[in-house]
Amino acid sequence: MHGAMDQSDLLALPRIEHAHVAFDDGLTLDCGTALRHLTIAYRTYGSLNPERSNAILVCHALTGDQYVAERHPLTGKPGWWEMVVGPGRPIDTDRFFVICSNVLGGCMGSSGPQTPRDDTQQTPPPRWGTDFPPVTVRDMVRAQKRLIDHLGVRRLFAVVGGSLGGMQVLEWAANYPECVFAAVPIATAAHHSAQNIAFNEVGRQAIFADPDWLGGRYWEHGRVPARGLAVARMVAHITYLSEQALTRKFGRRLRGTPVPAPFDDIFEVESYLRHQGSSFVQRFDPASYLTITRATDWFDLAAEYGGDLAAAFRGTRTRFCVISFSSDWLYPTAESRGIARALNRAAANASFVEIASDKGHDAFLLDEPDFHRTLTGFLAGCAEHAGLPR
Repeated sequence: MHGAMDQSDLLALPRIEHAHVAFDDGLTLDCGTALRHLTIAYRTYGSLNPERSNAILVCHALTGDQYVAERHPLTGKPGWWEMVVGPGRPIDTDRFFVICSNVLGGCMGSSGPQTPRDDTQQTPPPRWGTDFPPVTVRDMVRAQKRLIDHLGVRRLFAVVGGSLGGMQVLEWAANYPECVFAAVPIATAAHHSAQNIAFNEVGRQAIFADPDWLGGRYWEHGRVPARGLAVARMVAHITYLSEQALTRKFGRRLRGTPVPAPFDDIFEVESYLRHQGSSFVQRFDPASYLTITRATDWFDLAAEYGGDLAAAFRGTRTRFCVISFSSDWLYPTAESRGIARALNRAAANASFVEIASDKGHDAFLLDEPDFHRTLTGFLAGCAEHAGLPR
C-alpha cells in the first residue's frame, strides 16, 4: 500500500496502564469458553448522586474506546464524544454520572487479544493474540454488567450508544430491563445485514492477505499486518460517510500537479482515506478488529428470542428513544423503524426520530444540532419522570 508506515513504528501498541477492574472469577462466554480472569477498563465522568440513580452508561462503537470525554492517551486527540458528554452537554456531567468501558475483545485495557493469556503456565504468559476466544455483543454486555455491579449501581438511569454501541444498548434493554430506566439506540440495527457482513469480510480479508499476517501469529515475530489493517479501516470508513458528505468535502479535487506519478495520491479523497488508515494502525490491534467485527456480524437479537424481536422487549418498563439519520446507508432508517415497530408490538414506551442529515452514519459523532436537541430533550423528560434530582 502506497504511503504505508514503516513496520518499526508498529511493533506493538504502547503499553498504557488504563483504569480498570479485575474479576478473578472470570466470565463464561457464549461460545462456551470460560475466561478465568476478566478485566474491564473504563472511565467515569461526573459524580454518582447519593441515591445512585443518575448513572448513564455510554457504549462505544466498533473502533471507539472508553475515552469518551477526555484527551486520548495514544493519539492526544479529544474524546470521541466530547460534543455530547460533558458539562452542559446533552449528557450533562454536572447532572449525570457517566460510565464508559472498553468492550470485551477491545485493545484499550479490557480482556482481549492484547491481554495476557489466563490458560497457560508460561511465565510470563504470552498475550492472547488471535487465540482470544470469539465473543458476542451479549458477552460484551455481560462484562459491562459486572462493572456496573462493581461500581454499586443497581439501576442505570440510561444506556446510550451508536452503531455497535446501539447494539449493546438493545442487549442491555433485552437482558437487564429492570436495570435500565431509559435506552437510546442510535444509528444501529437489531442484526447485521448481508451488506454489513460483506463489508466487514472485505476488511478481514485485507488483514489476512497482508504478508505480515503470518498465519495469525504476527505478534510472535514482532510484526503487524499494518497495510491490511489500514485497508480494512479505509473500506469501513467509506461506509461511515455519505456520497453528499464526500462530495462536499472533497469532490474531484486533485492534489499537487495535474500530472502526478501513476501511483501517487491523485485525488484529495485518496489522501484522506490513506491518512485514516495509517493513523488507525497506530491505535488499534488487528486481532481486536477481527474479534469485534465478527461479534457485530453474529449479532441478531431476534434470533435470541425465537426470531421475534418484539419478544426481546415484552413486558419491559424501559423508556426508549430510537434515533436514525436520513443519509446513513450502513444502518439505514428502515432498520431503526423495524426496532421501533418491535417495541410498539411489545407495548413498550418508545419514540422514534429520524434526523435529517447529509453526514452519513458518522453523523452521531459530529456536530448535528437536531440530534443533540433530541437527546437532550429525551433525557430531560426521562429525568423528570424518574424524579431525578437536579
